[in-house]
Amino acid sequence: MSTRRHYSLTLRLALIFALLAFALLATLGVALYRELERELIRRDDAQLISRVDQLRNLLNDSNTLDLIKTKPELFQNMLGNRESVLSIAAPGQAPLLLVNPANIDLPTIKPVPKDHVLALSDVQHLPGLNGVPFSTLAASIDSGDLGSLQVTSGRLMTERTAMLASYRLSVYILASIAAVILALAGYLLVYRGLLPLRRLARHAENIGVGNLAERLDSHGAPKELLPMIDSFNTMLERLAKGFVQLGQVATDMAHELRTPINNLLGETQVALQQPRSIENYQQLLASNVEELERLARMLDNMLFLARTDPASALRQRQELSAADEVQRIADYFEGLASDVNINIRAEGKGVIWAEPMLLRRALANLCANAIKYGAPNSELVIQAVPNAEGIQLCVNNQGETIPAEHLSRLFERFYRVDESRERSAHSNGLGLSIVATIMQLHNGRYSVSSDEGMTRFELFFPGRKAQEASAQSKAPLSTS
Repeated sequence: MSTRRHYSLTLRLALIFALLAFALLATLGVALYRELERELIRRDDAQLISRVDQLRNLLNDSNTLDLIKTKPELFQNMLGNRESVLSIAAPGQAPLLLVNPANIDLPTIKPVPKDHVLALSDVQHLPGLNGVPFSTLAASIDSGDLGSLQVTSGRLMTERTAMLASYRLSVYILASIAAVILALAGYLLVYRGLLPLRRLARHAENIGVGNLAERLDSHGAPKELLPMIDSFNTMLERLAKGFVQLGQVATDMAHELRTPINNLLGETQVALQQPRSIENYQQLLASNVEELERLARMLDNMLFLARTDPASALRQRQELSAADEVQRIADYFEGLASDVNINIRAEGKGVIWAEPMLLRRALANLCANAIKYGAPNSELVIQAVPNAEGIQLCVNNQGETIPAEHLSRLFERFYRVDESRERSAHSNGLGLSIVATIMQLHNGRYSVSSDEGMTRFELFFPGRKAQEASAQSKAPLSTS
């Protein structure tokens, strides 16, 4: 199995700094290089134009023409270097003067007219030799006795090319040096900037099951890390609460399982001490069956609480008719209620946004509880009352008034108002806890009130829009 390689964030940011620095400085250098190149070209072209203008003025003088014939070296000296070329010739004839120390092949170019004022656009730029550009300019003049002459002057730009090449090299060297310096500086800055994150990582590493109450300290932390610290601390709170609940469940389970197991063990041991009649063995087996049924229901409910998947429950929600759902529950419990002379009445309207099986289990647990503790010859009412925010489901039954000190704990696991009912095979203290878990999954509310012999359980299911908005703003609640 291949392992994915992890790269240092500090190194990544340092390389990004280096690349950005090199790109920016190189771009700036190239821009300056282009501007310098244009300026040097303008300067060289202006010098070439000035030289041709001077020659045009000189060649208008007959004495100058005599000098061309007798002392051509004067013009060669005027050019100043071996890379310049000068040609004075009549059209179609051999040159009167040719100064070409480097033996450069002069291209044939069209001269500008006699009365034309020379401009930069008249200079022609040719590839030259070995990549070195060659600039040239040709102009026609009227020399009097010799008639029309053509003056051609040109120059290889070796000096300019060498200067620009040196400038380019300097730009890339300086950009590279700056990139390396910024990479090192960026690495140090990022390394120091991530010190709070490393401190938080070390702190988080030291948090375990034994110190879940400890929280990450946000004092002095950068503003960007505060949301992460808050989220991590919130997660620790959920974990701490979950571990407390898990410990309580384990304690409660041990207590609840001990009673029926002790009952089974004790009664069986007593029965085995001496021979019994068939009737006694039948009574023993019937008692054991009750205890085993209680254990089976307890384990089934505990598995439900452990297996309920919040994400799955939220995905399977749908719009349900409140009238149909309350009537369905009323029909289901009609026979059981009639056995204890309780009449069931269902009424209501509206739409419930819920997972169908969880909704029906919550209502069924409330109705089973109401029938179990309801007064004979009374009425059990199941109501659905819609409002702007959602829908309220109510289960009302008549019976003994529940003391106020017990109301807030009725939805706790294994909690019973009357401990004398502890041996009942039909009670395991998990029915209302399951109702609370189902309502938490739906981001709803649950409550109970009891006054003057009337007990009322209320479940509020938010509407579809409210639940979807709540699901986006916070994580699903834990069910453990």
